[in-house]
Amino acid sequence: MTNKLLKGLVATAVVAALAGCNGSDDDTTKVPTTCAEAGDACTVFTVLHTNDNHGRFFENKYGEYGMAARKTLIDQIRAEVEANGGETLLLSGGDINTGVPESDLQDARPDFVGMNLIGYDAMAVGNHEFDNPLSVVDMQRELAEFPMLAANIYDKASGKRYFDAYKVFDVNGLRIAVVGLTTEDTAKIGNPEFISGLEFTDPKEELKKVIKDIKAANEADLIFATTHMGHYADGANGNNAPGDVALARAMEAGDLAAVIGGHSQNPVCMEGNAYDPNFKPGADCKPDEQNGTYIMQAHEWGKYVGQANFEYFNGELHLASYKLIPVNLKEKNEEGERVLIGEAITPDATVLEVLQQYQDKGQEELLKVIGSTDDKLEGDRGVVRTQQTNMGRLIAEAQRTKVGADFAVMNSGGVRASIEAGEITYKDVLTVQPFGNSITLSTMTGAEITEYLNAVATVDIGAEGSGAYPQLAGIKMDVDCEAKTVAISDINGKGYAADATYTFTVPSYNAAGGDGYPALTPVMTGYVDAEVLATYIESVGAIKAADYAPVAGDIQFLNSNSPLACQR
Repeated sequence: MTNKLLKGLVATAVVAALAGCNGSDDDTTKVPTTCAEAGDACTVFTVLHTNDNHGRFFENKYGEYGMAARKTLIDQIRAEVEANGGETLLLSGGDINTGVPESDLQDARPDFVGMNLIGYDAMAVGNHEFDNPLSVVDMQRELAEFPMLAANIYDKASGKRYFDAYKVFDVNGLRIAVVGLTTEDTAKIGNPEFISGLEFTDPKEELKKVIKDIKAANEADLIFATTHMGHYADGANGNNAPGDVALARAMEAGDLAAVIGGHSQNPVCMEGNAYDPNFKPGADCKPDEQNGTYIMQAHEWGKYVGQANFEYFNGELHLASYKLIPVNLKEKNEEGERVLIGEAITPDATVLEVLQQYQDKGQEELLKVIGSTDDKLEGDRGVVRTQQTNMGRLIAEAQRTKVGADFAVMNSGGVRASIEAGEITYKDVLTVQPFGNSITLSTMTGAEITEYLNAVATVDIGAEGSGAYPQLAGIKMDVDCEAKTVAISDINGKGYAADATYTFTVPSYNAAGGDGYPALTPVMTGYVDAEVLATYIESVGAIKAADYAPVAGDIQFLNSNSPLACQR
């Protein structure tokens, strides 16, 4: 135990003893209820956090976020905290990999280099850390100047944990153990080729074991978790594995001080057990609190830096203040101009210079050939929004293949260009899919899927086509445009049964209700559409356009002015 902490505990005990010896009404000596009252017996510290970086090491085209500006902001906060007698701990909720080609093409090296320059103390291992072979994971672990933590990932061959379960930090005289945990969904949505040798166990049970070990060894005064499990309001996780709320509720009250999370990619600002509908970037933020555990998450991509200012006295942890600080985020004003939400943050010159080299190299990599096609892949607006096309079906096939789903639904509005016969570059793919939507995975019964497709497949395309028109792969059905119903005959070669269970992919935009699709509560795989398509093309090599041409009779539109879509 540190001298500072011992001094604080002794002071608190003395005050309590004096209060017990003198119970008169005019006694002004009492147990402190604030940090100011506790004085030297109060320890202050700050936890800073980000999550779901997904390759965003460089600012976007609007000058938003980016690791260089993040470095400036974090250094400013550190200086302020230190001036007020505190110290900082910087954590990441994981998913450093996957999302931006300049990063993907370099195995996220620039992102880990950026984290080193910023000075991260630890990170949770995210499911997207396994989008690459374990050799790449090991390279990143070697490159990182901070621990990658995951208590619930085991090597099947040895039976040992693949990563360290936790690390203890001395933060302003307090011993803080940080435990890492990863969503169990990794086993379901990860690439079997890369993770077959790993086991992902129940994070709740692993955390209980780790807490028991830490207590038995008297290693820490406080236990935090940095997780990549997702925050789901009131624990309503839908198709996702249980997340941070379920984790906090499963612990003994008082055992887990705070959870610094990721995976669901939302700013966790609460109003009771629901998300605060009035939260706006730069406004006040109240973190979730379950079973005495604070739960925090800073949205995604380094758009924010979470700042939690803590006070520790009387053997208890108190949250003095919490905010999500926007990193050069912008919003459109009434004139349609993008204006800063908060104060302008000047990117750190050193970090900017280092990462600019990686950005330039990544831009060069985008022009490298990843495959070829023997004929035009049709994505022209007037065609893809009115009928099934080889491009639409190629994209749908790539998405369902990525996560092993039975079938795929791809909105035509997400297909923005064709690819002509010849060589294909990553830049070509970005022209086709520029929006950066992620792929979601849902599990439903046949009856539920029928109800879902009753709404999705019967959209009336009108005279000029509709972006809601679905491109489909892995399913056969008749669509009655007048009755607005579908009759499914086969899903992924398995036939069809109303009570059987099937899986399917939908872009995140549509899963959230975009294009008028029914809203879903799917597994958010985090795989980005362009990256999925590029990876698929690269794996096939020479694309034969005819292999993705619509098969006559697979999707039939009845009672319509068009045999290729619902049109009245």
